[in-house]
Amino acid sequence: MAILESGETYVESIYILSLESDIVRGKDISEYMGVTRPSVSRAINSLKERGLVKSGSGGSIKLTEGGLILAKHVHERHMLIARHLMDIGVDEQTAVTDAGHIERFISDSTYDAIKRYLIKKGA
Repeated sequence: MAILESGETYVESIYILSLESDIVRGKDISEYMGVTRPSVSRAINSLKERGLVKSGSGGSIKLTEGGLILAKHVHERHMLIARHLMDIGVDEQTAVTDAGHIERFISDSTYDAIKRYLIKKGA
């Protein structure tokens, strides 16, 4: 079962928040993403069904091993594209925002080509 783009965004957001704090709650995700708590609740339930997140103690939300693998992949892709955009002169805030849109539409082969280019360039 494929995960929707919004699911990838939630998984990446949980990952980023978990780097900043040991405990991630629905409220944190809602504030970080600028979405309603009911939207977070629906998304988390969907991610639980896919085995990507689990509930921890005190209402915390944690990525499963599979969720962590996906989150790291999505985040790496996002940041690499953002870095490439900044290299060509796009300001950081715009680059990060645009990278979030671009990464969902480019093929793996295009992403791999960008990655090879940046490695070759030494970035």
